[in-house]
Amino acid sequence: MSEGLPPDHAPAEDLRTTEVDLGGLVNVLATHLYSTPLVALRELVQNAHDSHTRRLLEDPDGAHRRLIRVRGDAVRCTVAVEDTGAGLTEPEIHAYLATVGTGYTRMLRELTGDQDLIGAFGLGFLSAFSVADEVVVTTTSHREPGLGHRYRSRGGQQYLVEPVPARPQPGTVVELTLKAEHAHLADEDALREVLSRYCVLLPIPVLVGDDEEPVNAVDVPWRRPSAGDPHEARMRFAAAFGRHFEPLTAFPVEPVDGGTDAIGLLWVQDGGTYGSSDNRDLAVYLRGMLLADDARDLLPGWAGFIGGVVESSRLTPTASREDLQRDEHYRALQRTLTDAIVDGLYETARLRPAAWRRILTRHGQDLLGAALCDDRLFTLLADDVPVPTSQGDLTAGALRAAGGGAVHVALGSGGGFEEMLYRAMRVPIARGERYAVLPFLRRYAQLRGCRLVELGSEQGDRSLFRDPERPLPAEEAAWLAGALADPGEQLVPARFDPPGLPLVLVPDREAELKARIEDDRADARIPSAALRLARAFTARTDGEVRARLYLNLSCPAVRDLLDAYRCGHTGSATAASLLRSLKVIMAAAGPTGSSGGDLTAALAGVGTAVSALTAAVPAGPADIPDSPGALSGDA
Repeated sequence: MSEGLPPDHAPAEDLRTTEVDLGGLVNVLATHLYSTPLVALRELVQNAHDSHTRRLLEDPDGAHRRLIRVRGDAVRCTVAVEDTGAGLTEPEIHAYLATVGTGYTRMLRELTGDQDLIGAFGLGFLSAFSVADEVVVTTTSHREPGLGHRYRSRGGQQYLVEPVPARPQPGTVVELTLKAEHAHLADEDALREVLSRYCVLLPIPVLVGDDEEPVNAVDVPWRRPSAGDPHEARMRFAAAFGRHFEPLTAFPVEPVDGGTDAIGLLWVQDGGTYGSSDNRDLAVYLRGMLLADDARDLLPGWAGFIGGVVESSRLTPTASREDLQRDEHYRALQRTLTDAIVDGLYETARLRPAAWRRILTRHGQDLLGAALCDDRLFTLLADDVPVPTSQGDLTAGALRAAGGGAVHVALGSGGGFEEMLYRAMRVPIARGERYAVLPFLRRYAQLRGCRLVELGSEQGDRSLFRDPERPLPAEEAAWLAGALADPGEQLVPARFDPPGLPLVLVPDREAELKARIEDDRADARIPSAALRLARAFTARTDGEVRARLYLNLSCPAVRDLLDAYRCGHTGSATAASLLRSLKVIMAAAGPTGSSGGDLTAALAGVGTAVSALTAAVPAGPADIPDSPGALSGDA
């Protein structure tokens, strides 16, 4: 098959050349290739850096001061980038500056193998036209120090090159006459802010205006080791570079043999996170120049509290140089960063206990989830990470000790009868509805060989609400169900502690989930895969029983109520209505503020029951019964 022929083997005489609309192409590349006009500054400074590197390669014995200076003129609405690098000859202006896709830097790197050269695609100069109405380049090549040339273009489609007096020393000035909407870039304070981030790792000094202090005069700990404590140097850099949060600790990223050449720094941010919140913040530099300012996907999804800076020469940028190709180098860096975080947390726990305690306090919820994603982290965190409980944050070990060797976890969010029950038990109850708590404690119980009591599950309730010594006769059970239970509630006679608590209403969590996922709007709210799993989980319940009303047969008041019913006491119905009102009131105090009954009616029922009971006894304080026997046949 002849190279270049289409699949249908068309004759060569029928082949045509694709036409290129140069004006449209330049407009697309200059205006739409980059996501922000600030990229133009990055590209021009990068070109200036490569010009210096080129000069050093071509004239290694020559002496020149390496410097990049950026000036802004708010009155003229211009920005100029000046370097003292190699400069350009007139043929080089036509061959490289004015030719889309041809880059001298790329060719030079391929010839020399020098990894300090940044450029790759021959497109960076076009970014100037995304912010400028006119671009003027004045240059003198170190090869022809007596000649000067000026390139001038409006829009990038046509240009003019003319001779001008040579510059006092070789190098180049690129001056942009800004478009009105980008006039703010001429403010030198804005330039300092932008370039201090873009250029922080460049080895060549970058100055703004008449400054004598470069914007990149920062001690980079992995490049210029400090004479003092390395950790202190890392913390200073992290504090200066971090945009949103103070660092709690910092740890290095180092090259891995056979993996990645990446080097840099990661830190734990002092910013409270919870559950799915994501404050990952990673800047990636390619050969010293900012490539991606928000490369969070290189960090593991569970590391929502990590910030950092890394640089590499192996990563492959996209043509816009604002993102990375997801190739084998990208994936190798992902693995390296995950290992660096885990190793750094281990080091912090071992060497810096005060910082470790702050990390656990700030990021306990995130770390619960992180422990489930990485076995090494689970081993580190199992006994240290705080778990939210009814008595505040406690470690799993403290939960286990307080529970007499068992870890208690509530599947609901507490409140109402459940909250009363947990307090009466006098043991801390983990909040199982919180992010990652339940799966973490399940794994912890398996690891430590202890019992896990899941309150609100059928198995957990069975361990808490014991069967009565003798089952109630069917007639008594039916009467109690009719007197105490509302529609959707199942009455369950049981024995439980404390005996002073007559009844507890426990929602059926599976029925609650089934109701949520069968909502007409569930398909829109819940991802389809999660919806299928949830429906498979709830298929075993018909959803008819929404809650179980556990009646405590160990409670003296309940026993007296049954005695009164058996004896035909006229006050038994009134006493039952009082218990029913109590149930409704306590259920209404739950987290949803709702119950199976009418709260207003329940409150009125309390008054009615009290009036009825007090009317049934003789007047006078001495005759008012003050014991549970008031409900029995002896009253």
